[in-house]
Amino acid sequence: MQNKRFTIKIKAPAEKIWKVLWNGETYPQWTAAFGEGSHAVTDWQEGSKVLFLSANNDGMYSMVVKNKPGVFMSFRHLGIIKEGKEQPADEESKKWSGAMENYTLKEEAGGTDLIVEMDITEEFEKYFQETFPKALEKVKELSENKSEELKSS
Repeated sequence: MQNKRFTIKIKAPAEKIWKVLWNGETYPQWTAAFGEGSHAVTDWQEGSKVLFLSANNDGMYSMVVKNKPGVFMSFRHLGIIKEGKEQPADEESKKWSGAMENYTLKEEAGGTDLIVEMDITEEFEKYFQETFPKALEKVKELSENKSEELKSS
């Protein structure tokens, strides 16, 4: 497994980007880059389970390792979900179980750097190299253009 890093500069405060990343309205919009209908089922609290799901409820389950609002979110990926049900560990899932995915926001003059670091198996490296920048562009668009209605979320 390799650790890959994706970074984008966004002309918005970290708090607003954080809301775009983890808000129930906007999360599906930026994760659509990975597949239309992508969504998460969780409360985003440290120690909580996260179900990262496709439109047909396939995906993976993970755990929120760290949640420092506006600054850092970390996930440990644990296993596979098929048709909404957690699957027993198999050879495929053992290759990446325990992989980490971290989101860091660093606010500076003129904007905020969003840095995503994630462990990726070789077979998915090309996919994420092509797809993650598209997802981050959508986060940028939503963060820079979204009206203030996210304040109350």
